Order: sequence, then C-alpha cells, then structure tokens
Amino acid sequence: MISHKFSTLIGYILLLLFFALFLFGDLFPIPDILTPSENILNVNTIFLSIVLEAIPFILLGVFVSSLIQLFVKEEHLNRFIPRNPILALAPAVAIGAIFPVCECAIVPIVRRLIAKGMPMHVGMVVLVSAPVLNPIVYLSTFHAFQSTPSIAYARMGLAFVIALLVGLLMYLLYERANPLKESKIKVGHHHHSRNRFKEMFDHASDEFFDMGKFLIIGAFLAALVQTFMDRDTLAAIGNGVYTGPAAMMGMAYILSLCSEADAFVASSFQSFATPASLLAFLVYGPMIDLKNTILLFAYFRARFVASLVFVITLTTFSIIMIYQNFF
Repeated sequence: MISHKFSTLIGYILLLLFFALFLFGDLFPIPDILTPSENILNVNTIFLSIVLEAIPFILLGVFVSSLIQLFVKEEHLNRFIPRNPILALAPAVAIGAIFPVCECAIVPIVRRLIAKGMPMHVGMVVLVSAPVLNPIVYLSTFHAFQSTPSIAYARMGLAFVIALLVGLLMYLLYERANPLKESKIKVGHHHHSRNRFKEMFDHASDEFFDMGKFLIIGAFLAALVQTFMDRDTLAAIGNGVYTGPAAMMGMAYILSLCSEADAFVASSFQSFATPASLLAFLVYGPMIDLKNTILLFAYFRARFVASLVFVITLTTFSIIMIYQNFF
C-alpha cells in the first residue's frame, strides 16, 4: 500500500511538472548547447499532436466502456446477437456503425463487450468497423474528396466487406476462444450500495490511466517513425499496382492518424497515389495502426493480436486488389 501511494504521488508530481513546463517553459533560460535539433522538435510536435488528438476519444471510449460495465447485462447481448455465428456478423457491423469513435476509443469498448459475453468474432467486427463506418468519418471523407466523391462511397463499401471477412476469418481461427488477458477482466462486481455514477467514474479513471501508458508508447513510436521515414521513397512507389496500396497501408499504419481526420491527409497524396492506394490508406489505417496495436496488446493475448493484425492486413490488401482490377 505504501509503495502504491508513493508511486501515485510521484506520478502526480511529474504530471504537475509537465504542465508547469508546458505553460511556463519559456520563462526558464536554456543554454544554447541544450537547444534541441529540428528532428527532436519534429518528434515532439508529432508526439503531442497524436496524444492530444487521441485523448478526447480515449475519454469517450472509457466512459462508454464504464457505462457498458454498469448497465449492459449479458442477457441483453445474448438477446440481440443471433446464436448462429455467421448471422451474428451483420448486427455486429450495425453496432460498429453507430459508435462514433476512433480506433483508440473502440478498444476499451470492445474489450468490455467481450468480457460481458459478446462472441469474440463479433467483437472483432465492431473493432474494425466502428472507426471507419460511422457517419462522422463518412462526412469528413466526403468533404475531403469533394471532387471525387466515389472515394467516400468506396471507402464505406470496402470497409463493410472487409469487416465481415475479418470477423469470419477470426471465427474460423479461434471459434469461441477468449482472447482477453485474464488479469484485465473485471466484470460482475457491482456494488449496489455505492452510487452508480461514482462507480462509473472509478471504472473510467482506472481504464484511462491503464490505457494511457500504451497510448504514450504508441504515439512516441509513431512520432519517431514519421520523423525519420523516407517519404520520397514511398512517393516513388505510390503508383505501383501492388506496391502503391502496400506502401499506403504501411504509411497508414505508421502515421496512426485519427479516422475522423485521415481523409484530409489522404487527399494530399492524390498527386502521386492511385485511387486504390488512397482507399488502402483510408480503409486499413482506421482498422489497425501502430498505436492501436500497442493498445490491443494491453488487453488481448499477444498471439491473438498478431493473428488479428495479419488477418486485417491480408484481407484489406486482397479486397483492394479485387477492387483495383474489377472496379
């Protein structure tokens, strides 16, 4: 107990120090020898932009997760989801479409739904469909590609098909296995004597700080790669039939953009990327990226996460190739 209190105190001190430096850092004289290089400044800027962009959606996700923990019962899920594992895929896409959350925020929600009794493969459909199929993402894509609205339509259609296939393949691989780390599952402990809203905030705060460290690690890695990645090489291969979509998928994974904003970044690539490559970027990134992978490792077994990343990658690339050759 003493060590826990001590570590909490240190955490609060570091947090206060961080905010003090953020607000008043210009007041402290810094010797020229300590002036950071341009690359370090770039890493710092990208890191902060990713974290600040993701935190509101992380908060949204953990609060929705806490609401699910307190108010959604297992029988509700069993009543809504068909017993047939194949038929259960369709309502899973519907659930994903109504959650206006990005790939960061959906992780705690899906983790909580699976812990509450949702079949694993259904949860994976929600995981990959919610960040790309929700109305906010459609509107931002349509606005970013006003001159080529077919990109927005194709993004929604391809994401729908890929989400169903990912759920089906994960069912074939794992059937009804539980992919969650047992130590991370905390369900069924309702304290009726306590205020439910207080309990909701307790769950949300625990989950937020639990996820926060993984978000910071993922954001820092993404910032490092973005700073030192050779973008000219990617631009050179962006027009290739096979290399173009593969390169854009790799860029989407590394950049770790929020799905509500990635369309505006993708629209800047139109000068060197084919429509299929742009769609690979727009569909793959929201389903799985670097910081999202780090978050998944926090709650799901490592082998399961590796399989999920492989399935999403293979399925997305295959469907993009079909689209490119026939549409």
